[in-house]
Amino acid sequence: MTSNPHQPSNGDDEPKDPLAEMLQNLMGGKGMGNIDPAELAKAAGLPDDPNLLAQMFSQVQAMMSASSDGPVNWQLAHENARRVAASGSDPSVTAAQTREVDEALRLAELWLDQVTELPSTGLIGRAWSRAEWVEETLGTWKRLTEPVANSIANALSTAMTEQMPEEMKSMMGGASSMLQNMGGAIFGMQLGQAIGALSAEVVSSTDIGVPLADLEMALLPANVAKFGEGLSLPENDIRLFLAVREAAHARLFVQVPWLRGHLLGAIEAYARGIHIDTSKIEDLARELDPSNPEGIQEALSQGVFMPQRTPAQDQALEKLETALALVEGWVDELTAAATEKLLPSAAALRETVRRRRATGGPAEHAFSSLVGLELRPRRLREAATLWAQLKEERGVEGRDAIWQHPDLLPTAEDLDDPKGFSERRKLAEASDTEVDDALQKLLSGGFDEAPEPGTGDGGSEGGSGKGDGDAKGDAGATDGDSPQA
Repeated sequence: MTSNPHQPSNGDDEPKDPLAEMLQNLMGGKGMGNIDPAELAKAAGLPDDPNLLAQMFSQVQAMMSASSDGPVNWQLAHENARRVAASGSDPSVTAAQTREVDEALRLAELWLDQVTELPSTGLIGRAWSRAEWVEETLGTWKRLTEPVANSIANALSTAMTEQMPEEMKSMMGGASSMLQNMGGAIFGMQLGQAIGALSAEVVSSTDIGVPLADLEMALLPANVAKFGEGLSLPENDIRLFLAVREAAHARLFVQVPWLRGHLLGAIEAYARGIHIDTSKIEDLARELDPSNPEGIQEALSQGVFMPQRTPAQDQALEKLETALALVEGWVDELTAAATEKLLPSAAALRETVRRRRATGGPAEHAFSSLVGLELRPRRLREAATLWAQLKEERGVEGRDAIWQHPDLLPTAEDLDDPKGFSERRKLAEASDTEVDDALQKLLSGGFDEAPEPGTGDGGSEGGSGKGDGDAKGDAGATDGDSPQA
């Protein structure tokens, strides 16, 4: 006998929920029906390698019944990222490559000393394999993507347990935890896939404009070589140019301590506001037919779990894109100034990097599709123009002083009109000076001093402080002030 007469027995006197059975079958168990795992993986954004898929789904099967500490299976994300990173050619870094990278980054620091007031970092240059890049950056990826994972998991759980039709709830039974584990496993696989693919594209620790590894300065020799394919330029020139960009990023993030938290915090704030359109999930739950699992595959291909942006999120994204553009524009301008007279190929390499950063690679697009966030500086050229304008007006020291506080950073309006930035800043600084003068006078007791006979209240009109009216010779003094006449 089963505990629920509406649930069939599995032959071992254990109840089997229809939905749970369907999910187990879907994830590679018996009775897969007409589902093609390769097509399902394609719809979910996973690789199409049969052997890799078999390993991944085998892991998911093992984790379907295991409890999860959060909405994402980070162990699965880590293992999948390492597997994807190693699926191509990822040779260990040689001693010669380590020496070449260290020398390039040391020379880059010397060149940057000539074009910026920000001091050198003192960091030791590293040479990483793709697997090492995954290990060094996974913690930051977790920080950036967990808010999105929470949104997806909460939306899925809410829709499947509270908002689905009553006739569907009877099917849930013990499948709720299985759904949660499955969602965390699938998101972990997708995230690991995206991170692993990115490891084959990035050339340094800061290549996407965000410091994924704190207090590190590193190049990936295998990817630097891949970057130079087809450029017909000396390998040493390419390595040096990319080393200058990496050293400029590192110098900015190390010497401007608030900047890393400012960028990562902006990304986290944006991600926390992402929501899932639960109406799509409700429609899926309402129309779900356990005997027709192809419907799940179709829903995945239509992006039923794709994060949706609100108007508030669009505003947050604009601020984030402006900050990313300012960082990339500053690095672009400094790299050009440091290399233009020392590397004959500097101009060509600058344009190549600009186009690459503006368009993004396949892995970067996959990541943006997964979490609803693009880390590309769309306004890199405008930002570089602004920093060049500031150098012309204020000099190197005045330009770099902009990084002293986040309130001093240019806005999207300043990117639209670089030449008008200084004039707008003068007006703001003048207003701040008046406030500072008034605050200093208040703290020093200047507003409590009685005015001299016949001098008024210091030139203010309609003042309400002590002595207002006394200085005009009124016979009746107020607030205890004695007439001075």
